[in-house]
Amino acid sequence: ANGYYNSVWVKCIWSSHDLSDMVLIDNYIFNKDVVVQFNSTVGEFVGYTELGVKNAEAWNKDPNLLQQERAQVDAYCKHSAEIDQSTITDKS
Repeated sequence: ANGYYNSVWVKCIWSSHDLSDMVLIDNYIFNKDVVVQFNSTVGEFVGYTELGVKNAEAWNKDPNLLQQERAQVDAYCKHSAEIDQSTITDKS
């Protein structure tokens, strides 16, 4: 209770079965406030605090990091959604 709270929350958002509209949102949180966010629609990091802006600027200069984040839409989101959808379809 008397420490710092640091976490990363990844969200995959989509509204159709073909997954073409899927969006990855990667939130970097410190003490329950979003400091930096990667949104696959935007394609880069956005900072929401002074530290977050500095981190976003540095991370956006790294093409390898940006490529890794952008690839997570397919590698993480779409892969998981396909498994979820097949599980739901199999039970119908």
